[in-house]
Amino acid sequence: MEIKKSPTKVVLAHLITKPDYQLALDLMYQKLVLKNYSEHTIKTYRHMFKQFLRHIHPMSLHKVSTAHIMHYHHLLVTKRNVSASYQNQSINAIKFYIEKVLNLPKLQYDLCRPRKSKTLPKVISLEEVSRILDVTTNIKHKAILSVIYGCGLRISECINLKNEDIDSSNMRVWVRNAKGKKDRITLLSSSLLELLRDYYRIYKPKQWLFEGVNDKQYSTSSIRQVFNRSKKKALVNVPATVHTLRHSFATHLLDCGTNLRYIQKLLGHSSSKTTEIYTHVSTTNLTNITSPFEMLPKRVSGHWKTIFWKK
Repeated sequence: MEIKKSPTKVVLAHLITKPDYQLALDLMYQKLVLKNYSEHTIKTYRHMFKQFLRHIHPMSLHKVSTAHIMHYHHLLVTKRNVSASYQNQSINAIKFYIEKVLNLPKLQYDLCRPRKSKTLPKVISLEEVSRILDVTTNIKHKAILSVIYGCGLRISECINLKNEDIDSSNMRVWVRNAKGKKDRITLLSSSLLELLRDYYRIYKPKQWLFEGVNDKQYSTSSIRQVFNRSKKKALVNVPATVHTLRHSFATHLLDCGTNLRYIQKLLGHSSSKTTEIYTHVSTTNLTNITSPFEMLPKRVSGHWKTIFWKK
């Protein structure tokens, strides 16, 4: 029986057999590797660029103009309703090919960047974090979530930790080759160290601090499942993901009066503007501000009370 391919797969199959398209993808991959981009970025850029090639197929690459690129991104917005993040990733991928692979100057094109929506990070309270950790009975799962929260790590940074990254002598954790290929140091609390020692005595990880099947790195999908189960069990009903633990780490430090500059270093932010967003969700900052309503003359407030109680 003949298996029919979907139209999308047929187009993509024909796409990568087109010599100049395949050469472009190969050259882009080689340049990304040479520039030491992360596996995640390489995968994203290649996917985005391949989608663009699919759109212009069967046009030759040397005929592609700025107008074609602009039209493609206009369609992404109007027809596919993609997010600002998706648009930016697509633009970055095409820019990388033009600037880094073809070595063409930036002045030859002008891509309009979509405006990102300024959403506040989701955070949960200290009490909610405590409940989530309390209901996580498996010591490996508890250790993973505790490290992410207690050190302010991204999920990828957590699974990349090795045994030697836990510096108990100086009470710190080394986060190596993190986002932007940067190393940094973050906090290691005494209670977290005790938990990690208990975990280590039971599991005895060989290389990675948290190992999964066949001593390989623990998977991000498994961590997400652990968090979602514990969140549900702890009756924490607010929208939250594993990354919320990192946001909560920063917000709780700010609530305790920690200098924003120190929080920036602990999180590994290049710009202080990225860290400043936590000032908008810090409850301490809000409770220390007096509403102008409280400054109204007492007689006005009393007049309102009289009217209210008369009704």
